[in-house]
Amino acid sequence: MSHLDDETLALLAMGERIDSDADLQHLAECRACAAEVNELSHAALVARSSIVDGSLETPPGAVWSRIHGELGLDAALAADPLTASPEPSVLPSLRPEPAAEAAPAAEAVPGRATMRARRSLRTLWVLAASAALVVALGTGVWVVRTLSTPAAVVASAELDAFPDHPQSAGEAEVADEGDGVRTLTVTLEGDEQKAGDYREVWLIRNDGEALISLGVLEDASGSFLVPEGVDLGQYNLVDISFEPLDGDPGHSGDSIVRGELDFI
Repeated sequence: MSHLDDETLALLAMGERIDSDADLQHLAECRACAAEVNELSHAALVARSSIVDGSLETPPGAVWSRIHGELGLDAALAADPLTASPEPSVLPSLRPEPAAEAAPAAEAVPGRATMRARRSLRTLWVLAASAALVVALGTGVWVVRTLSTPAAVVASAELDAFPDHPQSAGEAEVADEGDGVRTLTVTLEGDEQKAGDYREVWLIRNDGEALISLGVLEDASGSFLVPEGVDLGQYNLVDISFEPLDGDPGHSGDSIVRGELDFI
């Protein structure tokens, strides 16, 4: 069975609309592709939540060159999509376009396929940059932990089981690493891992109207960066849920444990 190509996965992860019903059907049925979209979506989500207010600078062309080399992209994609204005013949069409009457040369404009391809390249660039930012953030947290004084625990919570998971129990701690860096460490015991599902850690606002995904809990415990600017006085509910591999980044409603942070 053939899987979705990297470009389609990237578009889905960035929330872009795709027109192929066959691709959408494949995503609904293929666990491997759904897991890939979930992983890329999380990278983009963390990157977005970590960008501070202010103007963003265009990165130098060398950044795209390194991304291009790391991903092994085709030579036709070597030009930086944020700055280059390639001719229509340079970029491959994403799908055949219906024949159209030729427009006068003076009124010639890039076709929809060209614009879609250019948008796709920009999407790939942003997604690759998002993944790089996530890696950089993780490295920064590790450096802070290694070189600075021990982090101070500023809040904790007992995570109580939901009725559907009576054998589960958990704990959560928020540590202040200094310089505005905060990490949430959670532990979970007694849950029965469901085949095909994964566990996700959330911060939920105390009115229940908004929530923030912090990441996937792969083991019995894990540490997660709290996005800068998040008010833990409002987002003070820690939740761990089972999530299906369906490509939907929202909360499934199947919470395992949840608890309210108690500030020290």
